[in-house]
Amino acid sequence: MPMPVLQSIHLYPVKSIAGSGPGEAVVEPWGLAGDRRWLLVDAEGRQLTQRQQRTLALARAEELPGGGLGLSAPGREPLTVAVPASGETIPVEVWKDEVEAVPAGPEAAEWFRGYLGIECRLVYLAAPEKRRPIDPAYSGPGDTVSFADGFPLLLTTTASLNALNSLIAQGDHADEGPLPMNRFRPNVVVDGTAPWAEDDWHRVRIGAVEFEVVKPCSRCVITTTDQHTAERGKEPLRTLARHRRFGDGLIFGQNLIPRGVGTIRIGDPFEILG
Repeated sequence: MPMPVLQSIHLYPVKSIAGSGPGEAVVEPWGLAGDRRWLLVDAEGRQLTQRQQRTLALARAEELPGGGLGLSAPGREPLTVAVPASGETIPVEVWKDEVEAVPAGPEAAEWFRGYLGIECRLVYLAAPEKRRPIDPAYSGPGDTVSFADGFPLLLTTTASLNALNSLIAQGDHADEGPLPMNRFRPNVVVDGTAPWAEDDWHRVRIGAVEFEVVKPCSRCVITTTDQHTAERGKEPLRTLARHRRFGDGLIFGQNLIPRGVGTIRIGDPFEILG
């Protein structure tokens, strides 16, 4: 059987907004360079995602040289946002974590208010190496993460998506399938493995960079949101509940912590180390 390879890479500069699929990416200790360094928060400083605002799926963020953003969304003029020059931070809430973040300029807040119709603002995570520790139950001292849900990278496999789509085709909502991989918003997608093989991985290597496989990914309502229309259905959660329930979680994909740094590229060999 041919060696598995890295099929695709995905960066999401703003949490819960559409991103890009570059041919290569730099792996930093807290995730892929440029991934989820920006966050949208409500008037109380709590994270805003597609869970609350599904039309965020239709907005797009492109990372610009220097870490800034190019934003676009239906009905809005494109906007360029620079990394905030001020080092002054405000507390924001990401799940149960309080994180110090730097607010973007007022034009970014106005742009998102006009799009969503609610009070909100855009913030930036400076110094990710010291801002947000990973849950110590799954990490070591000094491990940190960006504005991602909990871990630096999310890995999925094409074989498991194919298997899931086969199960969806046999269920009550077969008309919703097959689902594309973008429903799961991974960072890295691997091709050439067996379905669900990732359940048993503990350590892997992509190209020259090693990663610890630390926790299966529990899926939420965002996976039921069509990333091109923002419409919601029942799948894949209905099928995951029947076939991929582990404890309280409906599982698809695995969370990774880098155990090295470097550049990964589409086509890189993927090795299972343990």
